[in-house]
Amino acid sequence: MSGEMSAPLRLMAQDAEDLAVVSAALQDAVIKVGDIQYEPKARRLTIALNRYRWEGGQSQRVRAALQFAGVEAVQARRVRMRAKDAVLALLSIGFEPEDAPGGTVSLVFAGGGDIRVRVECVEAVLADVSQPWSTPRTPNHDA
Repeated sequence: MSGEMSAPLRLMAQDAEDLAVVSAALQDAVIKVGDIQYEPKARRLTIALNRYRWEGGQSQRVRAALQFAGVEAVQARRVRMRAKDAVLALLSIGFEPEDAPGGTVSLVFAGGGDIRVRVECVEAVLADVSQPWSTPRTPNHDA
């Protein structure tokens, strides 16, 4: 392992293109259902996750947080929100515009589940919140 550490990732998304960059950074992130918190009064959705560091060049994960602001509603489909210890593998994040600049952000998980987040506009922040650690498993997309 080399002595150089890459800086923690910090991304902000304000449109569908930005969200595509966040989606790429979060591909294969793992999320415990209990780490998904929706605060309706604050109109905020916060998700703590373990992000695979594709940019690191080594097999590493890092604890990160993804937060959406201006959230109007959250719907889970085929995700058991009461199973707090269940682990979800994030495949992608997309945006379907509706009443511009608003629309629906879709977080799509392995196994067919998704979480749909209705937002007044795209306003998301992704930030690494820990030091990276080595992982023996590199995500595999050949299967």
